[in-house]
Amino acid sequence: MPQAVIRPELLAPAGDMAKLKTALHFGADAVYVGGSAFGLRAAAANFGEKEMPEAVKYAHSAGRKLYVAVNVFAVNDDFPELREYLRFLNECGADAAIVTDLGVFEACRKYAPDMDVHISTQANVTNKYAAKFWASLGAKRIVLARETPLCDIREIYEYLDGAAEIEAFVHGAMCVSYSGRCLLSAALSGRSANRGNCAQPCRWEYELTEVNRKGERYPIYEDGRGTYIMNSGDLCMLGHLGELAEAGVASFKIEGRMKSQYYVASVVSAYRRALDAYIADPEGELPAHVLAEADKTAHRAYTTGFYFGSDRAKVSSDASQTEGGYDFVAAVKGYDASRGYADVEQRNAFSEGDELEVLSAGDADGRTFVVTEMYDSRGERVKDAKLVQQRLRIAVPFALEEWDILRRKKKNA
Repeated sequence: MPQAVIRPELLAPAGDMAKLKTALHFGADAVYVGGSAFGLRAAAANFGEKEMPEAVKYAHSAGRKLYVAVNVFAVNDDFPELREYLRFLNECGADAAIVTDLGVFEACRKYAPDMDVHISTQANVTNKYAAKFWASLGAKRIVLARETPLCDIREIYEYLDGAAEIEAFVHGAMCVSYSGRCLLSAALSGRSANRGNCAQPCRWEYELTEVNRKGERYPIYEDGRGTYIMNSGDLCMLGHLGELAEAGVASFKIEGRMKSQYYVASVVSAYRRALDAYIADPEGELPAHVLAEADKTAHRAYTTGFYFGSDRAKVSSDASQTEGGYDFVAAVKGYDASRGYADVEQRNAFSEGDELEVLSAGDADGRTFVVTEMYDSRGERVKDAKLVQQRLRIAVPFALEEWDILRRKKKNA
């Protein structure tokens, strides 16, 4: 393994403060967030003027880093507000801005001099010459296009010779268009993917009509199960982190600023454990329970994308996504060791008698227990937890930590 690559960074998405704290609890070394403007996930909760300083402070207090997506394809009218926004991020102490546009890059260097600049995957860097060009301008890190194969990543790393770091996606949704430069959303819904408002029409189910047969619609069959003709599989490199590290990837990026808190917890937990196992024993096998974690949250059919050749990037034609093997039923808010009760916030319905599994960054991970008793905030017994986000006390025979997750296996899983 190259000497420069010792402990790759695990970089997680954070669509809001709860997801940020969840990502850090489960072992992310850094998080990437969006602000109220100039990012490509406008539908996410994101961080405003009040939340952004708080988010930076929280990440730094935990010894972690925070990067801000400023990867919009900017137009002239964006720049007066953009300059003030970059000054604001600089004052907040954000560690880096993730940018695509050369004009935004130049503004970032000028108005946010204390922040590093990372080049977004939207810039479509797929070769060593483009990477070296961005490095020569002062970019600290290059987020490679998802279409870059592993053999090319190794060559890019060697050609950069330490001039900039390499970041690559390891998990999550893959865009049907070339590294996200999609016009389909704008054409079909008027919402521009390149301005942060993608409607994800590639995930829709389509039918065919003929102009002279009004009202007659014909399914577009790929097989007997579905017609999701543009629905790409989900990337999963859980079993190949060593190969990425040895190729020179300094940061492993998980996709999903619009995904759920449970998704963040489950996926970050799996990759943290996989990465730690690799660092401890580069030649060892990945534990089966770590690989199994990737199937416990909703996802489309997994693929290794383009890392081992374009034939490995598959369309997930059967459905938009699987339901995952488990339901996220409660978020742990605290634990009273003297009484053996956990303070939780309900997320999905569960009842006394249900067997729950713990997703944790600590010793409780993977342990199960049966719900024998639970109480609401007034101390009244609750048999069925049906109220969304209801605060409850439930008996748990072992210690839990704040931000742990309680989940229940689906009956058909």
